[in-house]
Amino acid sequence: DTRLTFVRTPGNGGAPKSILTPQITAWSIWTADASTGSSAKKIWESPATLRGSVPASQGGTNLHWAALGRIVFLSYQDGWPHMYSVPENGGGDATLLTPGSYMAEQISLSSDGKFILFQANAGTDKLDADRRHVVRAAVDKQGIEVLTQGDGIETSPVMTGDGSTIAFLSATVTRPAVLAVRGTAGGSQMKLAGASMVPTDMPWGQFVTPKQVIYKSSDGSTVHGQLFEKAGGTGKKPAIVFVHGGPLRQMLLGWHYGDYYSNSYAMNQYLANRGFVVLSVNYRLGIGYGYDFQKPRDGGAAGASEYLDVKAGGEWLARQPQVDASRIGIYGGSYGGFLAAMALAKDSKLFAAGVDVHGVHDWTAQGRMVLTADRYEKAPDFDQAVALAFKSSPVAYVSGWKSPVLFIHGDDDRNVRFNQSVDLIRRMEAMRVAVETIVVVDDTHHFMRHANQLRVDEAIAEFLERKLKTDAPVVSAPGGR
Repeated sequence: DTRLTFVRTPGNGGAPKSILTPQITAWSIWTADASTGSSAKKIWESPATLRGSVPASQGGTNLHWAALGRIVFLSYQDGWPHMYSVPENGGGDATLLTPGSYMAEQISLSSDGKFILFQANAGTDKLDADRRHVVRAAVDKQGIEVLTQGDGIETSPVMTGDGSTIAFLSATVTRPAVLAVRGTAGGSQMKLAGASMVPTDMPWGQFVTPKQVIYKSSDGSTVHGQLFEKAGGTGKKPAIVFVHGGPLRQMLLGWHYGDYYSNSYAMNQYLANRGFVVLSVNYRLGIGYGYDFQKPRDGGAAGASEYLDVKAGGEWLARQPQVDASRIGIYGGSYGGFLAAMALAKDSKLFAAGVDVHGVHDWTAQGRMVLTADRYEKAPDFDQAVALAFKSSPVAYVSGWKSPVLFIHGDDDRNVRFNQSVDLIRRMEAMRVAVETIVVVDDTHHFMRHANQLRVDEAIAEFLERKLKTDAPVVSAPGGR
C-alpha cells in the first residue's frame, strides 16, 4: 500500500496576534498516494475551538493508519485527550473511541491494526486518577478494556508481532519501572521480565506508601497531591512541598515512568525517611485532569495562577496536626524551580526555606517574550503582556523574600538559561537574603552524569535538613557559598 496519512496545519505568518488571548490552532487530517504525490484528500477537520486545537500532550495528534479502514488520532475536543477514528476515505464523523474522565497517552497500534494500546489514569479505583494502567480499545467502535488493574504503574505498552503478548513497563510504590509482559487474552497474568535488574541491596522495606490528597485552592481549583510520611515519631514534624517541572507532567501514587521524575519520586521517599512530611503537588497546567486544568487562561507568564495551587498545598500542610507550621519548606526543578522561587518570594512567612533547581525567574527574559521583542511589528497587547509576564515572575517579588534558599543550576543548561539564576542571585545579594549556590559545571538541564544527580539530591536534602530541623548540625552545603 503506497497511501499515507498526514496532519496539515496553517503556515506561520501574518500580522502578530494577541499574546494574552488564547489562539485556536486548527488542523486537519489528509491522505495521499505517496507513489504519485497526487490525490491528496482531506478526510477530517478539527473543530474551530480551543479544545479542538492541536493537542498539547505526549505524541501530539498520535496519528495512525489502522485496520478496518480507520485512521485513529488523539484530540482534546471533549475536554480530555482521547482517541478518535475516522473512515480512511472520509465522508463520516469522527468516532470517540475512549470516553471517560481520563487521559490517553503513549499510544501504539496492535500488530493487526485492529486495536490501540495506551496508558491511562483510568480504572475502577478512585485512586487510579493518580496512576497509569494499560488500556486497549478497538479502532472502529467505542469502549475500553483496562488490562492492568491494581495499585501499580503500567506504561508504554506495545504488542508483539504475533499478537499474542503485550509488553510494557511496570512499577510499584517500592519498585522502579522494569519490563513486564502479559498475554493478550482476557485474564492473562502479568510476568516481570526485568526484575533481576532491580538492585537487591536497596532498603525497599523502608519505602512509604504515598496517600492521595485532594484540596481546594483559594480560587476554587481542585488540586491533587501525594503525601509521603513515615509512620511514628513524636512531636511536630517539618514538612516540604515538592513541585514538579514541565509543567506538562503528573506525579503519581507510585514510581514515575519518566527518568527525571523517577528521581524526584525517589527523592520524596528519601525525605520522608529523613523525618519530613512531603506533599507533592499536581498544580494546574499539568496533565491528567482535563483541558480546563491544563490550559487555564491566566497560567504561566499570563498570571501564574498555578502558584495558587502550590501556596494552597503549603497551607494544607500547615493545618495538619502532625506538622510544625513554622518549618515548612519547598523544592522543585525547572518549572518547579520557578514555582519554588515564587513561593519564597511571595510567601516567606509560609515557606521557611527552599531549594530552586534551574528555575525560570523572569519570563520577560526567557522564551517567547524574548523572541517577540525582536520583531518590528508588535502584538496589539505586547506591552500589557510583557508587564503581566514580569508580574508573573519571582524577580517582581524579591523585596518580600526573607527565607534562605539554595540555587542549583548547570552552566550548560539548554532549557533554562543559566543567567536566569545569576540574575536573581545578584538581586538577592543586594537584599542580604541568605543565599547558597551550586553550579553544576559542564552539565545540562537533565544532569547527564549520574554523579551530578546524586550530588544535587544530597545537597537538597542537606540544605532542607539544616534549615528546617531543629536538631540538624550546622554545616555548609556541598559546593555552597
